[in-house]
Amino acid sequence: MSEYILSCCSTVDLSREWLEKRGIPFLCFHYTIDGEERRDDLNRESLRDFYRAMEQGAETSTSMLSVGEYLDFFASFLEEGKDVLHVCLSGGLSGACGAAKQAAALLQEEFPARRVLVVDSLAASAGYGLLVDTMAQLRAEGMEMDALYAWAEEHKRKLQHWFFSTDLSAYIRGGRISRTAGMFGSMMGICPLLHMNGEGKLVAGEKVRSKRRVICEIVERMASHAESGEDYGGRCFISHSACFTDAAAVAALVEQRFGKLCGKVEIFDIGTTIGSHTGPGTVALFFFGKERE
Repeated sequence: MSEYILSCCSTVDLSREWLEKRGIPFLCFHYTIDGEERRDDLNRESLRDFYRAMEQGAETSTSMLSVGEYLDFFASFLEEGKDVLHVCLSGGLSGACGAAKQAAALLQEEFPARRVLVVDSLAASAGYGLLVDTMAQLRAEGMEMDALYAWAEEHKRKLQHWFFSTDLSAYIRGGRISRTAGMFGSMMGICPLLHMNGEGKLVAGEKVRSKRRVICEIVERMASHAESGEDYGGRCFISHSACFTDAAAVAALVEQRFGKLCGKVEIFDIGTTIGSHTGPGTVALFFFGKERE
């Protein structure tokens, strides 16, 4: 089997240890908090400080990776004589995938004997992470780069994304809902339940009243959209932004209802890039299922 690199960006929202164990190098996105630019480097300590600052009213923003950053990242592997299969954050959410593809095209001229293939995951957070982790397992089983690229293109829309938020403050600040609607929703205990479509874009869904109900409802969405329904035998990831108790409640219901799961539900933190837009209080559920339209 020819040797190649499987890589991704920090927006997979898996732990640094998880990626290192699987030999997956990653490139760090950038975020700004109260005007200070930092790297989304999967540092758990800085993540706790980040959400604490957001809860206290800190202003956050993000910036995508540049073509130059991708050029340097990819070239470091090409110079070692290795090809690269890179998986990007959804192009429906960020222009980073376009920058990665531009860098890959430029490097083809400089390294004609080497290749860089770029996959638009159409995914985010630990959904993006679940796709990358599954690809890492297939690579470990001996799948060649071209076959793995084809597998990713065929299966990426089958990766279901469902998430809810119990804190609407970040949605108000980001202009996704009006201040009046947000304040009313907060007073009424409204928890929006959203999902991601086949273009990798967020889609507003049902407005569920109360945390207890939305936790149950997100598991119902898994039952209706997972491969083989309640007989789903694949893996399931959850990510959360400073609300582990809510994430654990969802995980417990999933494990209770889906007795054929492949292992336990894995719970990860939503990192600083995605978290800059969700704020604290978001829980996201990821699994393979029906193809997203």
